[in-house]
Amino acid sequence: MSSKDYLIEILKENNVFKQGDFVLSSGKKSNYYIDMKKAITNPEILDTIAKLITEKIDDDITKVAGPALGAVPIATAISLESKIPLLMIRKEKKGYGTSKLIEGELNPGDNVIVVEDVTTTGGSLLKAIKAIEENGGLVKKAFVVVDRQEGAKDSFEKENILFEPLISVEEFF
Repeated sequence: MSSKDYLIEILKENNVFKQGDFVLSSGKKSNYYIDMKKAITNPEILDTIAKLITEKIDDDITKVAGPALGAVPIATAISLESKIPLLMIRKEKKGYGTSKLIEGELNPGDNVIVVEDVTTTGGSLLKAIKAIEENGGLVKKAFVVVDRQEGAKDSFEKENILFEPLISVEEFF
């Protein structure tokens, strides 16, 4: 079974949404936290996410990309489900080996979808998208599992990037 309602149900069952006092990666304070690392290490949740996103991928997509760390398991699961090759986007170039920012084969003109676990403002995902575009990829759509509804949608609209959350915080609560 792979539906939005089922995804919400299994996220709730696995206590992914936590209440309390938290500091987010954006630096903002919040009275709730979405523990997607817990979610994406659960095979049933990961499989459900992969199926939901794969159903929404256009036929012209040639790569699935995910920024490190949280989106890599999601992008990998989608790659396995869709049979579309994977790209992993590092936060920064490593100082050894091949010193690549993007792992996987990105060819000029590749049509790419990017995925993320949670967005607040969308800043980290936009940084990954910029890396793809600077290396010749064409980002067609950004998928996110949970949108906190704190500015990401507007950020993507300003950049003319289609933004599609699977669920919003509002839907969850």
